[in-house]
Amino acid sequence: MSPRRSYDQYCSVARALDAVGDRWTLLIVRELLAGPRRYTDLHADLPGVSTDVLASRLKDMERDGLTTRRRLPPPGAAYVYEVTGRGRQLLPVLQALGEWGAPALGERRPTDAVRAHWFALPLLRGLEGEGFEGVMEVRLDEGEFHLRLGAGDDGPVYADGPAPGEPDARLSLDGGTCERVAGGTLPLRDALRAGRAGVTGDSPLAKALREM
Repeated sequence: MSPRRSYDQYCSVARALDAVGDRWTLLIVRELLAGPRRYTDLHADLPGVSTDVLASRLKDMERDGLTTRRRLPPPGAAYVYEVTGRGRQLLPVLQALGEWGAPALGERRPTDAVRAHWFALPLLRGLEGEGFEGVMEVRLDEGEFHLRLGAGDDGPVYADGPAPGEPDARLSLDGGTCERVAGGTLPLRDALRAGRAGVTGDSPLAKALREM
């Protein structure tokens, strides 16, 4: 394995960029924050990355302690990649980058790829500080994902697809509303109050969401 490139600067920002500054690295972290993923799943949800680059980045990230690889027990018998505790610490970094980049989203371009779970980070940002706890399933035009609110530092805070069991609340948004929430031009609280987003469920979480 080739030696890791370094900025060779005694600066914490430079040290951080030594590990995560390469193209695709932070987007791989974004995917793995949703839970363990097979290589083929990662490649499918990172449109534009070549197989060689993805394999190289995963090796670098494992060497730098951001990810690990393990073999699933039978009948799966496939290897999956997952984020480590140190890699999970990048969640607020990604949230900050998402907030900073939101004004640049604008209208979706015809060439823009999109996956439903990519909207998890801006939605989490819109729910921060509210003290919510529970599993919220989110339904968009592009598909479904679910959030684990108040999950702490253990396990993924969001994941692709519907919740594995009955969620505490279901949140539905149309494409235009979700794009505005992700772009920062429509706070989730305002979308709920204006009826542009809907919540179903009888749990304390669902009731608290409706009262935002």
